[in-house]
Amino acid sequence: MPNAKAILLRARDVKRKPSRKKTSARLPAGAAEKRAALPGTTASAGILRSAQDDKRGSVGRRSKRGASQSSKHGLQKGRAGALFEALVALQARLRAPNGCPWDREQTHQTLRTYLIEEAYEVLEALESGDDKKFQDELGDLLLQVVFHAELAREDGRFDISDVIEAIHRKLVRRHPHVFGKVRARTSADVLKNWEQLKAEERRDEASPLQSRAQSPAKASSASLLEGIPKTLPAVLEANQLTRRASRIGFDWEDFAGLAAKLGEETAELREAAGSADARRQEEEAGDLLFVAVNVARHLGVDPEIALKRANRKFAARFRAMEEAAAHSGRALADVPRAEMEALWDAAKRRPELTRR
Repeated sequence: MPNAKAILLRARDVKRKPSRKKTSARLPAGAAEKRAALPGTTASAGILRSAQDDKRGSVGRRSKRGASQSSKHGLQKGRAGALFEALVALQARLRAPNGCPWDREQTHQTLRTYLIEEAYEVLEALESGDDKKFQDELGDLLLQVVFHAELAREDGRFDISDVIEAIHRKLVRRHPHVFGKVRARTSADVLKNWEQLKAEERRDEASPLQSRAQSPAKASSASLLEGIPKTLPAVLEANQLTRRASRIGFDWEDFAGLAAKLGEETAELREAAGSADARRQEEEAGDLLFVAVNVARHLGVDPEIALKRANRKFAARFRAMEEAAAHSGRALADVPRAEMEALWDAAKRRPELTRR
């Protein structure tokens, strides 16, 4: 699948004329004027040329370092809207008659895998410290948002303007300490207010009929845990559950309490392991994992990222063991267990394999 940068570059080169067939799908606000801005038309090329000309002109006018930085930031703000419009128009063109066969076949369901993959690739690029890779992967993730919004627009449900407007309103609404009169002196205050506002939003989203049928007490009893997707991976779900609870004060006072709980759950798992009760063993293993996630959250560590790093570290050390065995003319599976442990200890001492 082409990345976002490649798509924008294609917008300059496409020479074929856009389809003359009409579509019954609802267009975003202002889209009637933007029909001509699809790739292959003068307007689309104009959007891209204008952004490029602005960049060249701004660069030519820069003389001092301070002015250069200010001009650069202003340039990015000015170009972003035009480039984003070009990307949205281009994705519509790829979905249009005579567009890209692959793009035209996609649905929300078929794109699910790409959405997850692109999110993880952004994280990997972030960890790599490679800004160019990070930039490209952010573009690929942005394309997924644009793609899903285009599919919804074609069905007349919503469009990218609705998506942007919704998040804009949400951010303003959830920052009353910035745009209103609410006070929030610390990050903890902000997060507490955030959860309260989210709970109010969930109540407001209930159907009017349901709201009228409920007593005021019931109407205000929506769980703080509502809205956490049950489809989340278990580690992410556990992190969100404990994080939500902690924001209203239901949390361990210090790490010592959590460490004691970790020891308690370990002892219970050890006891269950000595029994023949497989169901209890599963339950106790789950309790231990849940506490481990809570430990990470309490320390301000993202458990998913921490576990990913541990996975990479294990994989790197295990491959080092395989290489060491191969140098002696053997497969790792043929190495005695005691020697395997020695190879593992040697891998652990290698600095490049210690932090991944």
